[in-house]
Amino acid sequence: MRAALRHAPVPQGRVLALAHELIARRSLTPDDAGCQGWLIVRLQALGFQVENVNQGGVSNFWARRGTASPVVCFAGHTDVVPTGPVEQWHSDPFTPVEREGQLYGRGAADMKGSIAAFLTAVEDFLHEHPEHPGSIAWLITSDEEGPAIDGTVRVVERLAARGERIDACIVGEPTCVHRFGDTMKNGRRGSLHGRLKVKGTQAHIAYPHLGRNPVHLVAPAITELAAMEWDQGNAYFPPTTWQISNMHSGTGAANVIPGHAELAFNFRFGTASSIESLQARLAAVLDRQELDYELEWEIGAIPFLTPRGSLVEAISAATEEVTGILPELSTTGGTSDGRFIAQIATEVVEFGPINASIHKINEHVGIAELQQLAHIYRLTLEKLLHV
Repeated sequence: MRAALRHAPVPQGRVLALAHELIARRSLTPDDAGCQGWLIVRLQALGFQVENVNQGGVSNFWARRGTASPVVCFAGHTDVVPTGPVEQWHSDPFTPVEREGQLYGRGAADMKGSIAAFLTAVEDFLHEHPEHPGSIAWLITSDEEGPAIDGTVRVVERLAARGERIDACIVGEPTCVHRFGDTMKNGRRGSLHGRLKVKGTQAHIAYPHLGRNPVHLVAPAITELAAMEWDQGNAYFPPTTWQISNMHSGTGAANVIPGHAELAFNFRFGTASSIESLQARLAAVLDRQELDYELEWEIGAIPFLTPRGSLVEAISAATEEVTGILPELSTTGGTSDGRFIAQIATEVVEFGPINASIHKINEHVGIAELQQLAHIYRLTLEKLLHV
């Protein structure tokens, strides 16, 4: 009888109703629009101790049920990106609409659908295992889609200050590409921003011998940097990439050699290179070209990685059991709040619905996906807590 309960599908109506409730709240980042208050009431009814960590107009909370290890955490965000032109949507972005097997609304896939699946999974798990071993936790922010300054990082700082750690964390970011269940993220690349100012000598363009054109001066360095192999990547991360995002020079006049040129660029890197090595190699190119320059750095994200282990195997097994698909591991894409959580967590993995419509007009999630996702989260929780 226990096996039959374990493998029974999650009731579709409830996870769908919870997703409706969240999508209907206009939580444009960083405004939570009451999503977290609604979640907190439900979690407290389940026996969670909830701690609000609000700062700078951002709503965050940490909730935990239990005091023992292992600590299994569900993490995510209630904020969503702006809708774009509302008239281009087929229905109001904050009025959830079901159409042809899909649930439409801003945040449906990123990531209110996952939060609804979190809640369904936890409620069902606790109904069957009210005296479970270990601890279940939630870490929720309203500042993931924004600057991410006062969001998850603040909760992590508070937990770290008192020595509280997480054993396994599931971040509900949309990860699947072609079919639900095909991809999980077991890490993310780091992001390193640079701002370069190359100095020249401004002059009349008709008298080039009186000036030094910084665009011409920096061009050989750009060519070398663009062609450089920074590393070859490794088993989990692709090779490091370097890209210019912006370049500006000149006064706007057509007859003036500019006095300086400014470039903004970015490294996306894994664990095959360090921040220090990338900075040193880039500076060496600039020095070799004998440029007069100023260079500023900003670390956007440190790469994190969860190798194959208990969390990856638990999600993989649960996903295969529910969908028949064994997810591939991936570290591609942008940054996520997993980079902060990894500072206090032994294992961090992102797993959620198909990501094809996120941040787009008419964002949507498969209704059947939500049901399967809730089932996978519940099975994963059972595997990690050994019940």
